[in-house]
Amino acid sequence: MANSTTFNFPWHYDFPPFYTIQPNTTTKEKQLEAWGRLVIDFCHHLSLYTVDLNELSCSELFCNQKLNRRLNLDGIKTVFEYLEQKEHIEWLDSKKTRCHVYWRTPSEWGDQIYEWASQNGLINSPCTLFELTQGEDTVKESFYGLSKDILIKSLQTLENKRKAVLMNIGTDSEGVKFLP
Repeated sequence: MANSTTFNFPWHYDFPPFYTIQPNTTTKEKQLEAWGRLVIDFCHHLSLYTVDLNELSCSELFCNQKLNRRLNLDGIKTVFEYLEQKEHIEWLDSKKTRCHVYWRTPSEWGDQIYEWASQNGLINSPCTLFELTQGEDTVKESFYGLSKDILIKSLQTLENKRKAVLMNIGTDSEGVKFLP
């Protein structure tokens, strides 16, 4: 996992009770909201699009060495169930150990990509998926480095709006054509 030394943890990260899921319903909801925001912000900061709960459970996200406290695996699963309800994650396996993390929804990514394509005169022009997320023209764009799975889901939202057509998905020349 990438180094997160520059990530600024919120104040509650150093609050010992934060590491025990609270039984009171109101308190628990606020706590899960805080954990959820922390997970999303942490993944966004590190550009993590896909996470493994077992790996993440050992990271500083859930282990505060200064306090010698950690959120246990059941607590982590509770946080991710909350994130699933809020549609911030999508499970990739039936055991619910790996998931996509959405700090932006696929629709939001799609809108950003379409805006970029429009501003760069790419309407009615084909563009490879590689160009979108790895090309030199997108280095400074928020979607640069976006995982292929999330990119395709994002472009499918544009396809559903009739703003794009996916081409040759599953081949060496995967691409998209943006429509007016």
